[in-house]
Amino acid sequence: MGIKDWPQGEGPREKLLLKGAGHLSDAELLAVLLRNGLAGQNAVDLAREMINQFGGLRSLLTASKTQVCKLAGVGPVKYAQLQAAAEISKRIAHENLQRGQILTNPDLTRDYLMRQLADRSYEVFALLLLDTQHRVIQFVELFRGTIDSASVYPREVVSLVLEKKAAAVIVCHNHPSGIAEPSQADRRITERIKNALATIDVSLLDHMVVGDQEIVSFAERGWIV
Repeated sequence: MGIKDWPQGEGPREKLLLKGAGHLSDAELLAVLLRNGLAGQNAVDLAREMINQFGGLRSLLTASKTQVCKLAGVGPVKYAQLQAAAEISKRIAHENLQRGQILTNPDLTRDYLMRQLADRSYEVFALLLLDTQHRVIQFVELFRGTIDSASVYPREVVSLVLEKKAAAVIVCHNHPSGIAEPSQADRRITERIKNALATIDVSLLDHMVVGDQEIVSFAERGWIV
């Protein structure tokens, strides 16, 4: 049965308008974006199949064009719609973070970093540069590749902090393996950066390591004093 033949109010678009997007399942939300399904398969069924194929919405939205377009009924147009939705979500998170008080809203910071870094296939070392009120000045990707003591230069961190006139810093990087547990190398790098920033009277507030489903905070573990 096509969605147009469903009882009134049960179609995903109608349900969204009547009750709000929060009442829709993942498949129903995706069906709203897809707009239509295939012959013999409505948009919700197609959406459910896509989610099952990739193991979840996030994996689907971060998959390559080639991977997504291999699915029956999914071409470049539907792929573009999905990518646009994913990018809108990232930009909203960025706007919210810029307006937020980081230290009074740590969940906002975690959500932002998860959206920015969790799905990278390579390591990214980045900085959140903050003003005196701990509002975001800028999010900067400083290094890409294997993050170790040989590739991270504290002097480059200090140079950027001085250039942007930051008063405090949150360091962050991702683990493409999906496991957020920090390594000993991560702890050594953190200590070097903290000591370098101390020479210019700038505080290192935290180092957050982003995994697949979680973020580990050095500050919460008591590793930054």
